[in-house]
Amino acid sequence: MLRRIQAQLSSLRKSERKVADFIVQNPSAMLPMRIADLAQAASVSEPTVIRFCRALGFDGFQSFKLQLAQYLGSSGTYVQFSVSDKDSVADVNRKVFDATIGSLLTVRDEIDPKALENAIAALCAAKRVEFYGFGASGSVAIDAQHKFFRLQVSAAAYTDPHIQHMSAISLRPDDVVVAISQSGRTKALIQSVNLAREAGAKVIGLVPRHTPLADLCDFPIHINVEESDLVYTPVSSRIAHLVVIDVLAMGVARSRSDLLQDHLKRLNRSLRTLRAPGKGP
Repeated sequence: MLRRIQAQLSSLRKSERKVADFIVQNPSAMLPMRIADLAQAASVSEPTVIRFCRALGFDGFQSFKLQLAQYLGSSGTYVQFSVSDKDSVADVNRKVFDATIGSLLTVRDEIDPKALENAIAALCAAKRVEFYGFGASGSVAIDAQHKFFRLQVSAAAYTDPHIQHMSAISLRPDDVVVAISQSGRTKALIQSVNLAREAGAKVIGLVPRHTPLADLCDFPIHINVEESDLVYTPVSSRIAHLVVIDVLAMGVARSRSDLLQDHLKRLNRSLRTLRAPGKGP
């Protein structure tokens, strides 16, 4: 419901956007309000509130408020936000966690399970898996390489465009590329994916829907997270990508559990020797 409001902000009048901004920032506080109360809180007229409700496809204020109440009752009030100079550290702590939780719940509910199944099957059949990403997505690629390396998968992560290109050219039809992008429009990554496809490799994409990169992927996993342009807003999409990588890794581990049990036990035993003695994990 709140994402629906945010998605339509650009089509609203300036006065209607004031109503939208107030509701997105104060969804629970809005529920007991009368139309006059909301108009006063948003510094608009009562007819503006009605026009806002109708612009979202509702008959009026009451039907809008009813659906908002149902949404809040079922999914909580996790929304994107911006940090202001007036926020305390406690406010920042709550906002960052709430925004991240909200992004994860949204991604979880929107991902197509069949897309995950197809991607996991491709990873299990791959002779070589390479992860491509830049910036924040580059850190996700490196984390993914570590996770799949533990699963005895021949994996590598590349965050430099030149090395990505060289890697893509050397791929074979039984190899898989996992392209990670928050925007789905990074030119260098699109070029790398095109080279990988020309080499015959399959491409899994962690990308937003309806983007150039998504259209190139054999197995697109759509991750649609809207990020703010403000400096102090956390990149929730990075967290969502990390969780989806965990899902893919768990899927591969489950399908290869018979082969991995002894290996993972030996790996954990060897890692314990690197830790200092004492209590705790």
